[in-house]
Amino acid sequence: MTGHEYADLVARYIVKNFASRGVKVYREVNVGKTLTGRGRRVDIFVLEPGTGTALAIECKFQGSVGTVDEKIPFALQDLESMRIPVCVSYAGDGFSQGILHILSASPIAAYCLPGAKSLAPSNDTRELDCLLAMTFKWWDVLVRGKKRVAL
Repeated sequence: MTGHEYADLVARYIVKNFASRGVKVYREVNVGKTLTGRGRRVDIFVLEPGTGTALAIECKFQGSVGTVDEKIPFALQDLESMRIPVCVSYAGDGFSQGILHILSASPIAAYCLPGAKSLAPSNDTRELDCLLAMTFKWWDVLVRGKKRVAL
């Protein structure tokens, strides 16, 4: 899977599971400048028109060992400089253990690998689901399947 195919997969996953909540999903949206002064283009831009809330998502897929490891720390720092909620969605077996540690510890990174056919929520989409829920205040997503406490 290429990085572009991964971003398309994540975008389709969001549309299938969350468009009914009123969000619009866009691909490759120009949003300001990077830390180095170049034009920033985010892979996915999720917008809730009714509230004006938005989430910018950068997608990183690494199917085999390569150079993406070197880009992850900068990508996290660059996204954190934006003035809107942000996320790095990632998947793949090619990340080094050190980079996986950085990603798993980052509050703006979310592992996400939807099933290409079903696009159904699963343990492999839970981190992105939670980040979307916290951004757009979809608290029912967080408590889905949990029993409410009663006296």
